[in-house]
Amino acid sequence: MQAPLPSPRRRLASIAALAAVCGLSALSATPALAAFPERPVRIVVPFAPGGGTDLIARTLGAGMAEALGQSIVIDNKPGAGTIIGTDLVAKSPPDGYNIVIASFAHAVNPSLQPKLPFSTDKDFAPIVLIGRGPNVLVVRTDSPHKSVRDIIAAAKAAPGKLTYASQGNGTSAHLAGEMFTNLSKVELTHVPYRGAGPALSDLLGGQVDMMFATAAAVGSHLAAGKLRALAVTSAERSPALKGVPTVAESGVPDYMVESWYGLYAPAGTPADVIARLNAAARKAVQSDTFRKRVESEGLNITAGAPAELDRYVRAEEARWRRVVKENKISIE
Repeated sequence: MQAPLPSPRRRLASIAALAAVCGLSALSATPALAAFPERPVRIVVPFAPGGGTDLIARTLGAGMAEALGQSIVIDNKPGAGTIIGTDLVAKSPPDGYNIVIASFAHAVNPSLQPKLPFSTDKDFAPIVLIGRGPNVLVVRTDSPHKSVRDIIAAAKAAPGKLTYASQGNGTSAHLAGEMFTNLSKVELTHVPYRGAGPALSDLLGGQVDMMFATAAAVGSHLAAGKLRALAVTSAERSPALKGVPTVAESGVPDYMVESWYGLYAPAGTPADVIARLNAAARKAVQSDTFRKRVESEGLNITAGAPAELDRYVRAEEARWRRVVKENKISIE
């Protein structure tokens, strides 16, 4: 005798159960989503190769690549006082694969550039404050100027004749020079370049007279005896530049300019991706390789949580907004 057919309700229940089993099997066969990063990460350097920011980025990138298990691509995008490279990252997908190494200009551009193509407050997610350090007023070793007072005396004797290079409008080297001229009541001629590398090349070649360069950019030239340090721009002397006075104690009271380096991702980047990048960067800067490369050039490593970078840059932006207004500083 033939077994009775199951009822329509039982058939539907059997089909549903089979579908559920098949669905579970399909899910178990689907590989888990790959953890970040699954392809190379790009660090955009908004300067030409060869300067202090480029050096920091490349040294940092090597350590981060090891920590992340992925390649780090360094992409130099100079121009417009860091705006070109920074804007590129601001408009990149918020997935952590395009980040920018920011510096002094990031906090100052809002005061100097009324029509930025991005918002420094809203378009970026902080990753890490790498470190802070002084700029250094340097001249060639064959320069007749042996001190800050020599520079001031020469500038007063021939207003506008002395030239100082910078890695671009709005950078620490530029604003360090602007503050110097304002506080010392002298006139210097600013010559902007598309990065510290070409600026230093012209300084070494005799096309410009001096530069308020980052310590990271000039460390090797000082060690080789090609440049002479006259003063540091920080409020206190730098342990890495023993015997070099501050600008303030050299005849320009209340003078203080500090350079810094930090990493940003586009706003909206997932918190777990930010955490992964932060951990990789912190591991990289704590390595002996990184410390030996940069601490001898005046950089004080910080490398804390993302909020540390956010707090520091917001405070710097407010401070420089006051300085720019009070000293009538312009990039023109």
